[in-house]
Amino acid sequence: MTPPRAHTWGQRGQTPVIRVRGRSRRRTSIAALCCYKPGQKSRLIHRPRAHLRLKGARKSFSWQDYRDLLVRAHIQLDDPIVVVWDNLNTHLATGLKRYQADHGWLTTVRLPPYAPDLNPVEMVWSLVRKAMANTAFDTTDDLDRTLRRELRSIQLRPHLVDGCLAATGLAITPPTPP
Repeated sequence: MTPPRAHTWGQRGQTPVIRVRGRSRRRTSIAALCCYKPGQKSRLIHRPRAHLRLKGARKSFSWQDYRDLLVRAHIQLDDPIVVVWDNLNTHLATGLKRYQADHGWLTTVRLPPYAPDLNPVEMVWSLVRKAMANTAFDTTDDLDRTLRRELRSIQLRPHLVDGCLAATGLAITPPTPP
């Protein structure tokens, strides 16, 4: 992830420069779910994961990590879940499809290709990046701490999670009784 940029105050004609180190031995991945249910507060459930940059080591979430996130969400929400996935190859993995087929509480729907504007989680990442603009981190622990703090602040404000859904133009409609 390239460092986000934002406007800052400085002397006219002298652009402030923040040096960012190019490499680190760690990589941080975060998966998040925006959870909506009519008549209840919206929720954000996330799971960060640190990866070491070792030769041959995985550099992203595996389908098992996404499965564990879904199980955690199911436990927290105590209801069946309908997940709207983007077309990330890990979301389409055979193991995840098999897991969904074996568990009736999980239903998945896919977004059309190249439709990040329909994904509320993309709006969450936009909020996080905006909050972290013009910040240089000394260590990956500083980055992890800031990411968790920003995600927690979004979690505590359900109206922000609602706004992420509103920005997509989609609406949650409760099923009509027969």
